[in-house]
Amino acid sequence: MFIAAYWWRVRPGKEDQFRAVWRRGTELIMQGYGSYGSRLHRTADGRFIGMAEWPDEASGRAAFEAKMAFDDHVTRAAFVDAVMEAAAEPFLLMEVTDDLLLRAARSW
Repeated sequence: MFIAAYWWRVRPGKEDQFRAVWRRGTELIMQGYGSYGSRLHRTADGRFIGMAEWPDEASGRAAFEAKMAFDDHVTRAAFVDAVMEAAAEPFLLMEVTDDLLLRAARSW
């Protein structure tokens, strides 16, 4: 498995919108590009961090090079509207060597 980490700063008041469209975009990326999904985190300074999981590095890089484009223009527009600043590319690219993470039930 392969992990790519991304970050975003969201416009004040748009946090719920961002989380909703991030979830929808992640579902579309899973369907269109074969991602295993992603996990969204929030840092103490308010930045959102997404940790996307892929079957392998080639799959993750191919999706990134395609700009993870999907045909849901409403979701894309809402995402762009919510984001104030973002990393131009993944800030971490990692191969998973050992995985002992328990999968918790979804909380949203």
